[in-house]
Amino acid sequence: MTEAIVHGTILAFGLILPLGVQNIFVFNQGAQHARFRSVLPVVLTAAACDTLLITAAVGGISLVILSLDWVTPLIYSAGILFLCFMGWRIWRSSPAQEEAGRLSPKGQMLYALSVSLLNPHALLDTVGVIGTSSLQYDGMVRWAFAAAAVAVSWIWFLGLAAAGRLLGRMDASGKVIKRLNTASALLIWAIAVYMGIQLWRSF
Repeated sequence: MTEAIVHGTILAFGLILPLGVQNIFVFNQGAQHARFRSVLPVVLTAAACDTLLITAAVGGISLVILSLDWVTPLIYSAGILFLCFMGWRIWRSSPAQEEAGRLSPKGQMLYALSVSLLNPHALLDTVGVIGTSSLQYDGMVRWAFAAAAVAVSWIWFLGLAAAGRLLGRMDASGKVIKRLNTASALLIWAIAVYMGIQLWRSF
């Protein structure tokens, strides 16, 4: 069981560490809000979504769904459109304008749901890597593997929001956050273009 827990931990860190739209959103919200507790809705929603995806992947449900030929192109198409919108929104946001940067608890939860469940790379990585890797384990050992991956997700998002809040305190002028938003938007658009290329090649 120890081997499965270590495996799940390392694998989850490897998947969650690369900078992506979900990480960018959690970090930015942490930087925009004056209090850490104000960003808890986005943290809890993002972590809960990852928990759902990991559980579905380990349980084999998502592997069955993604075995359908039309599902993957549909996920990519929806994801590309969503990433373009997210990039535009982050590009236009300004730390000096509360409504542009900070979201209400309901807004945080809705956006967190979107960046978690409409992110093709997150979906396919969770299913393809974690789901497939879990097949080598049986019974409780498989769920210990899943629990380790879930724990990493929760710890990561809490730490990411805290790091964003620290940057927000240090950047009183908002200049650093504005530059971060610009870089984040460009990165998100680059991911959308890359996904578009992948989708085109799949036809």
